[in-house]
Amino acid sequence: MAGKKGSKPYPFDIKLLAVHLFLDEGYRYSEIVQKLGLSSRDLLNDWIHLYRKEGEAGLTKKKGRPKKDPESYKVRIAQLEMENELLKKFHTELRKDGLARRNIGSSNLTERDTQ
Repeated sequence: MAGKKGSKPYPFDIKLLAVHLFLDEGYRYSEIVQKLGLSSRDLLNDWIHLYRKEGEAGLTKKKGRPKKDPESYKVRIAQLEMENELLKKFHTELRKDGLARRNIGSSNLTERDTQ
């Protein structure tokens, strides 16, 4: 789980117990923090806020950016390789067209000029 450097991830059951001790049993923040060995009151406050907003599902959410699927990298690389090949072909055609327009690569001399 992502978080501040040195932060400790707490299991779902500890989070749920802490919230129930506060909401149902009437324990104070300091009592819960001491009893469960939590790192701070702010952590408990966050859990209570999440629980009130989203229920138990709020306590199971992972923090941070989700990890990328390695398969998505392979698909993206294949797309980029295909695009690269198409651009190479397009560049070659443009170059041929440009040379033909400027009449480069063909002789401008006529038979009369060579005699």
